[in-house]
Amino acid sequence: MKALLCHEYGPPESLRLEETTPPELASATSVRIAVTRVALNFPDLLMLEGKYQYRAPFPFALGMECAGRVIEVGPDVTAVAPGDRVAAHPWVGCLAEEVVAEEDDVFRLPGAMDDDVASGFPIAGGTVWHALVDRGEIAPGETALILGAAGGVGVPAIEVAKAKGARVIAAARGADKLALTRAHGADETVDYAAEDLVARVRELTDGKGADVIYDTVGGDFTDQAMRAINWGGRLLVIGFAAGRIAQVPANRVLLKGASVVGVAYQAFRYRDPEGARANMAALFQAWSDGRIRPHISHRFPLERTAEALRTMEARAAQGKIVIEVA
Repeated sequence: MKALLCHEYGPPESLRLEETTPPELASATSVRIAVTRVALNFPDLLMLEGKYQYRAPFPFALGMECAGRVIEVGPDVTAVAPGDRVAAHPWVGCLAEEVVAEEDDVFRLPGAMDDDVASGFPIAGGTVWHALVDRGEIAPGETALILGAAGGVGVPAIEVAKAKGARVIAAARGADKLALTRAHGADETVDYAAEDLVARVRELTDGKGADVIYDTVGGDFTDQAMRAINWGGRLLVIGFAAGRIAQVPANRVLLKGASVVGVAYQAFRYRDPEGARANMAALFQAWSDGRIRPHISHRFPLERTAEALRTMEARAAQGKIVIEVA
């Protein structure tokens, strides 16, 4: 099979498209998938640089989530069968013509969902639902501030928050990205490049601040967002796309009766696979009901993955970037 392999940590251009041996089933509950589409995620860049919390042995293929068709299953697999169209998040190995995932990481698709959309559904959707519903306990009538709102895990956060009855303030950079957030349901917007985040959020909430802050960005944006949190608000710490891990001031947490809540979807899936599967079922239902419509801004063939990664690194994408494998 063909696979885009990483032999050493380095830039996207160091990846090599090679012929290699297909992976074998790893256990009685493994599933082999013929990959059609792969959705990129910011941690793919971190993994390529050796900065992600998980380090795969060399050589390995990047790609945390994908869509495709089941071609083989282990003897104890019951959730899917050969021929099923599926989405999967094996966390590594998807940028190849075949990948092996565990049954708990494989989900049969609703019939009408195409592979482009499905490829970005497991990790983006799973992260968002776990963040806002499980950890943030977002409630109808609350205000959610979504940082990085035009990104791959920002757009679905808007939609899930709206599906749960919240009012959404979307924060992003530039008019085009803000227009995208409005198209996906944002009630109000904040332009990082032209507006004061703290002043704008306070203005939009009558001085109270946001009840839930969905933060995949970190750095200065976390610092600013914590100055615009409501009494009893929850800061959901999901990632650090800005590069700096913010130090949240304990006095502000104290004075606002606030909570700083870690969101580690990968760990949650391993600790509570039944809960993760129930979340995915809820997400598929929300998609079937028309409440979630993932946005894809770029598609690249497998051989142009380095260009795709550079596009993501430059923050030039809106929503998801999809790699066409087959």
